[in-house]
Amino acid sequence: MLELLTNAEMSEADRRTIASGISGQSLMENAGAAVADAVMARHPRGSRVAVVAGAGNNGGDGFVAARHLRQAGYRLTVHLIGRPEAIKGDAAEAARQWQEPLATGVADLKGADVIIDALFGAGLDRPVAGEALAAIAAMNGAGAPVVAVDLPSGVNGTTGAVLGGAVNASRTVTFFRKKPGHLLLPGRSHCGTVEVAQIGIPADVLAIIRPAAFENGPALWGDKFPIPTAQGHKYSRGHAVVVSGGRAHTGAARLAATAALRGGAGLVTLATPREALDINAAASLAVMVRPIDAAAEFDAMLADPRFNAVAIGPGAGVGEHTREMALTALAGPCRVVLDADALTSFAGQTEELFAALAKNRNAVLTPHSGEFRRLFDKSLESDPAAAASKLAAARAAASIAGAVVVYKGADTVIAAPDGRAAINANAPPWLATAGTGDVLAGLIAGLLAQGMPSFEAAAAAVWIHGEAAAAAGPGMISEDLAPRFGEVYRRLFAELSDP
Repeated sequence: MLELLTNAEMSEADRRTIASGISGQSLMENAGAAVADAVMARHPRGSRVAVVAGAGNNGGDGFVAARHLRQAGYRLTVHLIGRPEAIKGDAAEAARQWQEPLATGVADLKGADVIIDALFGAGLDRPVAGEALAAIAAMNGAGAPVVAVDLPSGVNGTTGAVLGGAVNASRTVTFFRKKPGHLLLPGRSHCGTVEVAQIGIPADVLAIIRPAAFENGPALWGDKFPIPTAQGHKYSRGHAVVVSGGRAHTGAARLAATAALRGGAGLVTLATPREALDINAAASLAVMVRPIDAAAEFDAMLADPRFNAVAIGPGAGVGEHTREMALTALAGPCRVVLDADALTSFAGQTEELFAALAKNRNAVLTPHSGEFRRLFDKSLESDPAAAASKLAAARAAASIAGAVVVYKGADTVIAAPDGRAAINANAPPWLATAGTGDVLAGLIAGLLAQGMPSFEAAAAAVWIHGEAAAAAGPGMISEDLAPRFGEVYRRLFAELSDP
């Protein structure tokens, strides 16, 4: 279940399901029962449950959950936020079947053992205010665990934005498929554990809706992951090149080169300025070194077809030299990763970069937020969707650049020019330390060298990067990441090889 559905796509899935003969009331009944099951799995019979319900379909799910819990022996109070006459359609039928008094306001939530947040669903698109905002504050201040229906109230399901205020849920029960807001920040931090319940929507509606956003993981790219075979050898696994900076800035490139090699590339060479040749040679064992001072030398080196992937940017230095080296790499047949200084070197000269990328359709850009702004803010300034959503911004940037864009952060988004996008959610907070981006750039280059397509290589590298950081644990530094690839690969190979 890797697909992510926007609000519009989920509404279309509901509409098509109802049109096929499954009633909206049946979907609501199944959704509410799933929420009740989540409560019953963690709280004993007799617990006091407070349901905070809105007047829409999310509230209808809450009424159904309340009825199931009451029948199972729980003590229920339902708090309606809004006017009873505003409840319409399937939600009105669910409210009618509740047949119990409704509490006014939320002043007594502090007596609850568990709270069900059924105020708003994923479709919220306006700031929360007034009584609804007060209800959110009351749920957050009650001191009881909160189970959110579909998405914590106050979070937009498509963008992950918090609209005025949001419930801090300990668990979220969503339906059919996750929404981008479950993974994008800040929404993800409000969801707690996310559980996906199947409520009767057939999976074949996805073939019609054709969602293009996914949760990153092996299910997305595993069929294209390069698993070594007995017939393989180092030359069949590609030769990656990492461009080093000057004498005082070699560490970042070595991190990237090691990651490319640990990531499976058969050979890796550091293209190093002569002033840093002794340092890079002394510090490298399995990684080879080659003296390269100028773009013309680099061009001659890359004329050798055995070099098939290049990473440039980590520690390369900002300026004309790095820009020329990047343009040289992009002008040839190599797959290219542009990171860090290579991106910043094109700030204010993005037209030149985009023109070069138009001739190399296998490039990957890996900007963090500052680099992203320097490259794309001008192009995206008239795009309100990009301003509201990291997912939309990454997709727009990939389309403009004609390259895969890895928009880094705790909720890294990997976007392709064709509109596909993946949101990553496995990165632990201790991954935010110096040099880890260099490791990621090298790992992407290593997978590209092995022939993995650009989007899949970038998505796989981001996921492996997060898994390796989790394995390394708190206190890790960037040097700890690549040595952890082996244990991640062992698990991954076993998963991908299991029929």
